[in-house]
Amino acid sequence: MADYPFIPGNLYPVWGTGPETTNGAKVCDYVSLKNAHRCYVVIQYYTSVGHATAITIEKATDVAMTATTAITASVPIWYANVSTTNSKLIRQTDAVSFTMDVGVTGYSLIIFEIDPASLGAFDCITCKAASSAQANNFWSVTYWMAPRYASKPSTMSATEYIVD
Repeated sequence: MADYPFIPGNLYPVWGTGPETTNGAKVCDYVSLKNAHRCYVVIQYYTSVGHATAITIEKATDVAMTATTAITASVPIWYANVSTTNSKLIRQTDAVSFTMDVGVTGYSLIIFEIDPASLGAFDCITCKAASSAQANNFWSVTYWMAPRYASKPSTMSATEYIVD
């Protein structure tokens, strides 16, 4: 796999959350991956005060959050602190979560690549952030969906991904 995430064209964006403070645990909208070939969970994170905030992906059997549990299969993750002189996305070790380094401040980008086949009997996901305990730390999340069928993007609506 490439060091840099290959995010194909013709993706459909679905709003997850934000921008909102991570002062208090946060849960994005759940989305269905029934019509998705891949999902790229793109997190834009602003840290004014460094905090080791854990970001996780959870799965469920429907968007009503039935049988939620953390993902168990490690997934590709990329990270960049775009406020530094090196803003290149760096491939992280595949994992089920990502924790911000306590010393990081400024703007960061985190990308999880989710293969729906890795979810087993589950077909919905969400992104969660543990509390940063800082009112000036913010995040926003967008799910970029790669449709299962190449001809679908021009006829898609967000309800195909947020309604189960």
